[in-house]
Amino acid sequence: MGMIMAVSFTRYGRLYYLDPGGHEPKVGDKVLVPTDSGPEVAECVWAPQWVSEDVDGLPVCAGVAQEEHLTRDDANRRRRAEARSVSKRLIKRHELPMKVVGVDYLDEDNVYTVYFSAPHRVDFRALVRDLARNLRARVELRQIGPRDEARLQGGIGPCGRDLCCATFLKDFEPVSVRMAKDQDLPVNPLRIAGACGRLMCCLKYEHPLYVKAHESMPRLGAKVDTPEGSGTVVGRNVPSDSVVVRLDDGGRRCACPSASVCSPRRQHDAMYSGE
Repeated sequence: MGMIMAVSFTRYGRLYYLDPGGHEPKVGDKVLVPTDSGPEVAECVWAPQWVSEDVDGLPVCAGVAQEEHLTRDDANRRRRAEARSVSKRLIKRHELPMKVVGVDYLDEDNVYTVYFSAPHRVDFRALVRDLARNLRARVELRQIGPRDEARLQGGIGPCGRDLCCATFLKDFEPVSVRMAKDQDLPVNPLRIAGACGRLMCCLKYEHPLYVKAHESMPRLGAKVDTPEGSGTVVGRNVPSDSVVVRLDDGGRRCACPSASVCSPRRQHDAMYSGE
């Protein structure tokens, strides 16, 4: 067992987990998070709590942010906002097909990193010179893909919730159309694409649940017995652990719990007789 807390650098942004290190911040408190460029200010989203899992190796919270830390954080936020505005203005002046997605700033090194998306490779050497002259700092430009763009910008997914990539997912993993087929989803790009335009990340991390469920649920087209009569399986709903059956008597459809559907009855009894 160990103690763990979660913080976010932006409201409703990606969660980062820390070892409280003896500190007891409350939800909403500003705390210090160790980073490669020194301690940074973040907001406590989960107060320290005990968990059963082994949580060794987490970064240790550096304490509650003091006035000087909050002042520095506010100044850096203003610099990032200024750099974003200047970048947009100069991109328009240079007539480059670029879209600014995010800006980082390291005050110790006086370096801005501007993240942008573009349909193809862009020659931005002249733009970097203008940015460095206007911001009076060293500037680095980094082109990112559509999935990273969605993660940095955040937003609402097709499910109506905050984007998984912007909240709790740590890494992007390959997603295939086969995963959508295994989950009985229509292979329609408009139905299985996320805000980034790529296949939804949830198709990947929910896939094992569907594979395991389909091993025990009757397959589509199977002849089964239900409490309402015999019929044919025409649909499966894994989250609710139920199947849709078209009854032989009249063609009416009914939704039944998987445990009440068997094909044949002996298979059902063998599976659930121990309960």
